[in-house]
Amino acid sequence: MSDESDFRVERDSLGEIRVPADAYWGAQTQRAVENFPISDARFGRRFVRALGIVKKSAARANRDLDLLEADVADAIVAAADEVIAGDHDDQFPVDVFQTGSGTSSNMNANEVIANRAAELMGSEVGDRIVHPNDHVNFGQSSNDVIPTAMHVAALEAVEKDLIPALETLAAALDEKAAAFDGVVKTGRTHLQDATPVRLGQEFGGYRTQIEKGIERCESVAPRLAELALGGTATGTGLNTHPEFPERAAAYIAEETGLDFREADDHFEAQAAHDAMGEAHGALRTVAGSMNKVANDLRLLASGPRNGLGEIEQPENQPGSSIMPGKINPVVAEAVNQVHTQVVGNDAAVSAGAAGGQIDLNLYKPVIAHNFLQSASLLSNAAETFAEKFVAKLEANEEQCAEAVERSMALATALNPAIGYDKASEVAKAALKEGKTVREVAVGKGYLTEAEADEVLDPERMTHRGILSGDDE
Repeated sequence: MSDESDFRVERDSLGEIRVPADAYWGAQTQRAVENFPISDARFGRRFVRALGIVKKSAARANRDLDLLEADVADAIVAAADEVIAGDHDDQFPVDVFQTGSGTSSNMNANEVIANRAAELMGSEVGDRIVHPNDHVNFGQSSNDVIPTAMHVAALEAVEKDLIPALETLAAALDEKAAAFDGVVKTGRTHLQDATPVRLGQEFGGYRTQIEKGIERCESVAPRLAELALGGTATGTGLNTHPEFPERAAAYIAEETGLDFREADDHFEAQAAHDAMGEAHGALRTVAGSMNKVANDLRLLASGPRNGLGEIEQPENQPGSSIMPGKINPVVAEAVNQVHTQVVGNDAAVSAGAAGGQIDLNLYKPVIAHNFLQSASLLSNAAETFAEKFVAKLEANEEQCAEAVERSMALATALNPAIGYDKASEVAKAALKEGKTVREVAVGKGYLTEAEADEVLDPERMTHRGILSGDDE
């Protein structure tokens, strides 16, 4: 049973409310905690950090413009620095599923920073020597703060987490592409035997998929770099100094090292979140690329005796609680599941981004939450996939060579030498008689042994060109 000393009384425009005595948050945050017992989802490190960056930058801009007294602004900056560093993450208890503008989270930041700033100035929590609205939120509205924090958190997550992780994965795939370049194997289209390829060529394709994913993520940066801050309630900028948006954006850019700037149009920036929808589309595409690679590697490693068995997967953990010795591609399967989650998140982000009404989009919290979850999942999955799976793969060269020799698709190389009709005859006979294409072509007298060695050289088939048997 709680004691009254465990609480203090805070006040807002609706009256008094009890707040935990040791909390930096105040009345409006407490009301939100009680109003939204919806989920266990709370904003994480990236978003809380972004809120701190926005509040710090706003205080610096307002101090420059003589709109905040220097001592108050300095205390806000110092308190915001602690939020940026993660010292007060436990002070952000508001559920993600809250008011659609994110007002509760904005006020959460205002109250935490105001109370901590007051403490730093030698006063007590709750005495409002630093006011959450009049000082910390000066020249701002939840309607421009939250979309600004969304963009700051999203672009930092992409630039500082996701892209480096994808670069790690691309590098791991590139190493395997080089290591496996001499391994000739059966190509497969429609999951049926096709003309030979080099295992390194397939891995080079995977590397390029990831590299193009990096390019896609980079391409959305200019739109995410636009900041709504300065539009206040509806985009008009009421109660904000004309120089505030540019100054605050410059401080945000300084703090993050990224090229943030004032939005081209504040009405667009607050009423619509197309940039978030576009950027998450890039994340969804990256997730699809990683899913494709993971699925292919699972197929290539299938077996070990009754599957393709062309690559050997790492033994990360026992694969079965009942089948001794079974090893499963568990890391690749985790990547598959991340893809599924990101596709679901994309539906939420897309629906939310398209859901604005008149002068405000009211899906800000759920857009931010799903975007940041996707970025985090993809970052962690890419690093894990690279280090615990891709880097440990080995080629089964013997299995690859045997499969190539048995492939009916070798008959494709006969077309320039003996014509399509005879090549088809050879392929069908080889399949029916359980022989190789080489054996049938030579047995029917269509090629000499020497010509067969030339025309049916699997390694030569992995290069562009026409293999007629007499070309150099």
